[in-house]
Amino acid sequence: MKARCDSLFNKSIIRQKRRKGTCTSRKAAQTSILAVRPHPRNRTRGLLSIDAFVFPCALGRSGISVFKREGDGATPGFVMHPLGIYFRRDRRRGGIGPARLPVLSIRSDLGWCDAPGDANYNRPVRLPFPKSHERMEREDALYDICVVLDWNIKSRQRGAGSAIFLHIAHPEMKPTEGCIAIAPQTMRRILPRLSRKTRIRVLS
Repeated sequence: MKARCDSLFNKSIIRQKRRKGTCTSRKAAQTSILAVRPHPRNRTRGLLSIDAFVFPCALGRSGISVFKREGDGATPGFVMHPLGIYFRRDRRRGGIGPARLPVLSIRSDLGWCDAPGDANYNRPVRLPFPKSHERMEREDALYDICVVLDWNIKSRQRGAGSAIFLHIAHPEMKPTEGCIAIAPQTMRRILPRLSRKTRIRVLS
């Protein structure tokens, strides 16, 4: 039995195929660089700048690290690229609006493997799944819109970190487990400007 969720895996972020109808915005300008800087007085908070705008964001509970490891709670201090978008169609019946990235809805059987010793490490998997994993269909709103970043995906290293996303922040901007989290209104502003050419530069 194949554990990996191939129906989502192949169509979304790894093969990086453009799905018909996902690139619907021609008016929104493409953004080439998105910079994330740590807050000077709080390492779990950051400032996300895009074009001439600056927005608050939440970072990992351990701040930013250039030595990212699985479970350390740190946001990778590197340059990453967005690969695709998952969203909760059951909560967003109207969709997410214009997007230049591949878009897929989160199903109830979608998980993400975070077991370094498993062949599916840092890959989407179909639930139930026997090894350690994260359920993408959360009770809270954090993954209502979830942009998958390319950290440790194209050339995976065991234990180098998994499930690094740009997602919706907790209302109180609580720290993440290593992701970058932004307010829903910020997500609406920047989502149409993201493409595979966008560089998300996390500065330590």
